Parts: sequence; C-alpha cells; structure tokens
Amino acid sequence: MGSTVTDESAKTSTASSRPGYGPLLRTRGAWTFLLPGFAARQPFAMLTLSIVLLVQHTTGSYGAAGAAAAVTGVSMALFAPYSGRLADRYGQRAVLLPGVLVHALAGLSLTALALAHAPLWALFLAAVPTGASVPQVGPMVRARWGVQLQGTPLMATAAAFESVTDELTFVFGPLLATALCTAVDPAAGLLTEAGLTLVGGLLFAAQKSTQPQVGARDGHPREHHGSALRVPGVRVLIVTFLGIGSVFGGMQVSLAAFTESIGEPGLNGVLYGVFAAGNMLSGIVCGAIAWKTAPQRRLVLGYTALAVAASALWTAHSVPLLAALGLLVGMCIAPSLITGYTLVDGLVPAGARTEAFTWLTGAVALGQAAAVTVAGQLEDRLWDGSGFLVPMGGTVLALVTLVTLRSRLAGHRQSQEVARGVGHRTPVTVD
Repeated sequence: MGSTVTDESAKTSTASSRPGYGPLLRTRGAWTFLLPGFAARQPFAMLTLSIVLLVQHTTGSYGAAGAAAAVTGVSMALFAPYSGRLADRYGQRAVLLPGVLVHALAGLSLTALALAHAPLWALFLAAVPTGASVPQVGPMVRARWGVQLQGTPLMATAAAFESVTDELTFVFGPLLATALCTAVDPAAGLLTEAGLTLVGGLLFAAQKSTQPQVGARDGHPREHHGSALRVPGVRVLIVTFLGIGSVFGGMQVSLAAFTESIGEPGLNGVLYGVFAAGNMLSGIVCGAIAWKTAPQRRLVLGYTALAVAASALWTAHSVPLLAALGLLVGMCIAPSLITGYTLVDGLVPAGARTEAFTWLTGAVALGQAAAVTVAGQLEDRLWDGSGFLVPMGGTVLALVTLVTLRSRLAGHRQSQEVARGVGHRTPVTVD
C-alpha cells in the first residue's frame, strides 16, 4: 500500500514539474550550435537522394544510381564511429574543420565525374571520401547538450528534441534535393548539399564555448572504456537501426522510380516529404508523452507497427494511397528512433556514448546504403514499385532479431529508472 502511495506521489510530482521544449530552447548558448548544426546535418537528408537523382539522370539506370549512393552510405557507416572516437579524443573542432573541407571537395569531384559520364568505378572512388567525410553533427550536438544540461531534467527533453530535429531535416532535405535536381539542374542537389555542409560545419566548429572538453566529459575526468560495440544491447540496437535505414533507402529509390513511371518526377520530393513529416510529427508527440512502460517494451511494440506498415507499401498503386501509407510508415519510425537513443543512456557508460550514437547513426546509413542498392536493382529488373519490398524485408528481419534478443536491452540502470518522455524519470519495472 505504501509503495502505491509513493508511486502516485512521484507521478504527480514529476508530471507537475516536467519541463518542455521551451525551457530547453532558452538554454544559454543553445542557438549558437543548433542553427549551424541544422545546416550541417543536411548531408544525411540530401546526400543519398541527390546522388540517386544525378547518377540516374546521367546513366539512365536506377541500379547504377543506387550502387553509387550505397558506396557513399557504406563509407559513412564505417567511418562514423571512428569520427566519434576522434572527436572525443581530440575535440569536435579538430575533426570537423578538415572533415567538411574534404566532404565539399569530394562532393564536387563526384558531381564532375557524373556529369562527364565517367565509368561507374570512378564514381565509386569519389563516393568513398564523400561518404567517409560526412560530419557526424547529430552525435556532436547531443554531446554539447550533455555539457550544457548535465544533471538536469532537461536532458531527456534534449534527447527527444534531437530526434525531432533529425526528422525535420528529412522533411526539408528531400524536398530541397528533388526541387533542385528536377527544376534547376540534376547536379544542383549535390552541389547545394556540399555547400551547406561546408558553411554549416565551419560555423558549428567555430562555437568553441559549447563543445565538450578534450580529455573530459560532462565536467569529470574521462574514464577509459572499451568500444561501445562490445555492449550486447548496442549490437541489438544496431540491427534495429539497420532495419530503419532500409526504410529510408527503399523509400528514396522506390518513390523516385514510381513518380517517374507516372510522368510526375516532381512529386518525389512531396511524397518523401509526407513520409518525413509523419516521422517528425510523431516524434514531437512521442517526446511529449509521459510514458509508463519500459523503453524495451515500447521499442518492440513500436517496431512491430513499423514492420506491419512497411509491409504494405508495395501494394500501393496510386499517389494518394502511397502518400497515406508513407505517412503511416513515417509515424512509426520516430518512436523507434527516440526509444533506441534513450536506451543507450542505460546501456553504455558516459565515456562511450558519443561513439554509441555514431554506431546507431552509421547503422541507419548502412541500412540505407544496402536498401538503395537492392531497391535500385529490383526497380531495374522487376516491376515499378518492387523496390518497396526492401523496407518490408529489412524491418521484418530486424523485428525478429529484436524480439529474440530483447533481454539484452536491459542496461545497468534500466531496471531502476527509464525516461518517461520529455524531461522526467519515474521508477518502472522492466517487462
């Protein structure tokens, strides 16, 4: 009886004191890294689609376009964790300054080669540094929030806000890339992406006062930890995020092929924007809910909904139906992403969390890379819309892995407390 009273009191207290997005955005110095960070995040939203549209235009093959984009995505996935480690060891500025310069030059080289109708192997050579040098701004922003908000209830608010911001880039990025590639020039999307990365990355790196100190984290001396990849729960989350990446990649190629097949290529950005808008809106709602269930269970339930929704995409044969299904799929992605990032807090020691975040970001990129390759081949060889089979396969396989190994997601702190949405915690029994 006493435990019940205590639990109810805790719920009342945390609900009444729960901070929202307003106090977070009023944090001193927040906007100095949020705005340039938003611009520097555009590669993840624009890069793959810009490459697909450019290479498909110059080669006439979605298979070749998907392969070039896949090389970029694989390179990004492989180098992202290493970039996170370097940022932890030498500072974000030391990694960003050369990184954005290399990315801009590599993007320009890839554009020139594609326009010159260079052989596919040459595009692959240029795609490797283009992907490897993508700045890992999302994890870096999360690390800066850690410096600003350590020990405050706004930390959970920041986690939800960052996931929403990631999704917001997928609303504007694909729309901008499609508009530039179809209305201006096929190369305009990739050139704009390189420019935004350069300018945004340099401005973000210039904000020295908010970056984590080298050799310390959150104001405390850094302890030596092994790789975050050694944590079993992180490996389960990586597979889960690979499935999410398969949705992004499969949607990008398949929507482009579908809209071209009906003679309306400009609708590609609109349809992908609807998909991304559903992702963003559900992220806002997910972050505002005071969750009562453990994040492990939320992840399984949310991912099941995602797999079911993604499995229906290949049946759509009209723009309205495809838009509705895309919106539904998008609404199922954000809860899984937010919950996955929330679980990292309990699974990984503080000194390895930036690396853990980059592993998850890299997993999405790798899943996206594999998906654009397979979806491109399916679109070339089978029927229009066959590429939508890729999100179905990717999410179903990841769901099987998640359900089978879900017990590994119980971290060293999850049995005592889990994030209940935005800005507060409450005792929860792990299911």
